[in-house]
Amino acid sequence: MSARLRLAARRLAPVALSALIALTASGASGAPEAGTAAVSAAAPAAAIAELEARESRLAHELRCVVCQNQTLAESNAPLAADMRQAIREQLRDGRSDAEVVAFFEARYGAFVRYSPPWQPSTWLLWTGPFLLLGAGLAALAAALHRRGAFAQGAALDALADEAPFDPDNDEFEEGRPT
Repeated sequence: MSARLRLAARRLAPVALSALIALTASGASGAPEAGTAAVSAAAPAAAIAELEARESRLAHELRCVVCQNQTLAESNAPLAADMRQAIREQLRDGRSDAEVVAFFEARYGAFVRYSPPWQPSTWLLWTGPFLLLGAGLAALAAALHRRGAFAQGAALDALADEAPFDPDNDEFEEGRPT
């Protein structure tokens, strides 16, 4: 059995099991009426699709604690697979998305969120890049200002070197040209 086939079977087994449980819980026993068979089959399929969409969304919002630069959906680490399974189980138990995220935050800390929330402990994380950019621009402006002042001073020095002041020159009276 190939790895892809095993992975597909592992992912589909809980879905098939939950569909079977949903069908038996809805009272689908014996011969259903003509119109209700399609409705009862469509309802669990829609619920399963909704759970899969929520699971996928949560797996993209949470960080793999092993890889640290990948979401749970992107990671192939065994712990990430276990975390995706925990998401699936909690969603099947009826927990909300916020409750699932809170569960993982309680277990792994706020780091498990791929985009951390805006709170006092993360202010520097959110504002740090902008503060560094501002400091870099201020340093660049100061350097350019200094360079411009030195360039003007250098130009004045160059003019002074070309025509030195000679007090014995008759053209100048008390330092002013006549």
